[in-house]
Amino acid sequence: MPTAILTGQPVPGSSIEGDLRSLGFEVRLASGAADAETLLAQLPAGERVAVVDARFVGHVHALRLGLTDPRFPLAAIPGAVTAQPAGRRALTRAMARENSADAGASADGGVTLAEGLADRIADALDTDGAEVHRPELGSLVAAVPADPQARNEARQAVSAVDDEAVRLKSAVKARDGFFTTFFVSPYSRHLARWCARRGLTPNQVTTASLLTALIAAACAATGTRGGFVAAGVLLVASFVLDCTDGQLARYSLQYSTLGAWLDATFDRAKEYAYYAGLALGAARGGDDVWALALGAMILQTCRHVVDFAFNEANAGDPAATANTSPTAALSDRLDSVGWTVWVRRMIVLPIGERWAMIAVLTAATTPRVTFYALLVGCAFAATYTTAGRVLRSVTRRARRTDRAAKALADLADSGPAAEALARVLGRLPARPPLGARILVALPGGALLVLAAALEPYGSALPVAAAVLYTVTSAAAVALPLKGALDWLVPPLLRAAEYGTVLLLAAKAEVNGVLPAAYGLVAAVAYHHYDTVYRIRGGAGAPPHWLVRAIGGHEGRTLVVVVLAALLTAAQFEVALTVLAVAVALVVLAESIRFWVSAHRAGAPAVHDEGEPA
Repeated sequence: MPTAILTGQPVPGSSIEGDLRSLGFEVRLASGAADAETLLAQLPAGERVAVVDARFVGHVHALRLGLTDPRFPLAAIPGAVTAQPAGRRALTRAMARENSADAGASADGGVTLAEGLADRIADALDTDGAEVHRPELGSLVAAVPADPQARNEARQAVSAVDDEAVRLKSAVKARDGFFTTFFVSPYSRHLARWCARRGLTPNQVTTASLLTALIAAACAATGTRGGFVAAGVLLVASFVLDCTDGQLARYSLQYSTLGAWLDATFDRAKEYAYYAGLALGAARGGDDVWALALGAMILQTCRHVVDFAFNEANAGDPAATANTSPTAALSDRLDSVGWTVWVRRMIVLPIGERWAMIAVLTAATTPRVTFYALLVGCAFAATYTTAGRVLRSVTRRARRTDRAAKALADLADSGPAAEALARVLGRLPARPPLGARILVALPGGALLVLAAALEPYGSALPVAAAVLYTVTSAAAVALPLKGALDWLVPPLLRAAEYGTVLLLAAKAEVNGVLPAAYGLVAAVAYHHYDTVYRIRGGAGAPPHWLVRAIGGHEGRTLVVVVLAALLTAAQFEVALTVLAVAVALVVLAESIRFWVSAHRAGAPAVHDEGEPA
């Protein structure tokens, strides 16, 4: 149980003790700095502790934001400072320093003061270089009045602001899509509060969203008009729950490593399971759209890899934060015209707009029309966002860090063959111009996809192209990916691998091959998403043995093209199914093991507040 050490003389009529207890704190009183230090030493090291000034006046939600957010080891607001177990040592040192200062003042004829201790500890933490989170309070009040008049003014300021209204409003993500902002959040935030008051957790709501989407996929798989209408309604309901889980996390500050992983992973699982349900429903009506479903999944996954790679490439780059490129300047000018902000958020087809479009088209049209619209919309969005990022990259003087280069290399997902070749090629005297690494990888990937597209099933030419692709992809990662456009290398490799599987499966012209290919790409895509979420969470890439066990991008590509060259179409279906199951079992087992162990180990809680995917 977390403990709050209340320092100083109690103030008559103050609600601070009750407020702290309402937030789950056990309250202990300390008359001075020495007393507070003694109490701190007695508390278990594995518990959160807070030091709060007894004169504090403010909103309960201000205390909640400052003292209960699990994402930050150290946090402070005026009159209060807190530390989780990871920050206890720093807090102990800072308190010991303040106790020594007070003891010195007492020896010189002064008095040992507890008043202001929390703020002095926060200042000492800053002096020590500790990272202390200070939440944005906005209109919320958090103050330590020095006299009765100031206290009365602070209490009036508290009464003038509706604490609950601010809390409810802040539950909504600051930056979201048009559909989410105007058609979901106005009521989903109230659903989030309803869930909080009944003790539901964000993970439970996330799971409910997944189950709803899977039921929607099952309805779509019936292939009936009634099933399609029900699927569209349930898909929207799933999205409402998807918004609610994040709003519940923000409303109640229930952030966790496991929750962030479940939220991100289930979003992809819901969408891609729904694509499969649509394809199954179309097949019941005599229309084979598995190639369109697989194409939609590939396009959406590659879009996400572009987003992730660009963001990682610019991590730690001051120029990226400053937005000094001409393209960024144009974006800022457009933001000054209100309506363009929403138009530009809509045309990138974020998850809210995308799911709304899919739901409406499912209910009103056919799966084929739905996939055509999805492919066109996502292709336009991908072209728009990628072009803008390319322009930003080439028009500013970027500085890529070693961390960014390492993240891009991890996203490349090179296997044993590419790694061995990269070690050899990295020793050669010839060096591609910095920033031209994408030009090294592009020819091999393009020739591989062309060979798969133009050659008949069973041709040996794609095998030769896959060997060349292995060489060029190895050459691309032989040196650190620090060039201006090197962030394009991972999405190019994803497009080449996934596209080859799609084209070879389509060429086989056997009913079960494309569904098997869909399963394989889904399993591999999960591995690539898992890599991204680990990097985002600061845990680094998946273990090297896992990448080697599933072959890396070039190993899997070589296996698939060799199987297509040697096996009949019926045998190829079986081989792809076995490969998909094997990859899925290995990847899922390691991923679940990692995230559950990270959660149990108390890894820092995270939450995605970025742009909607």
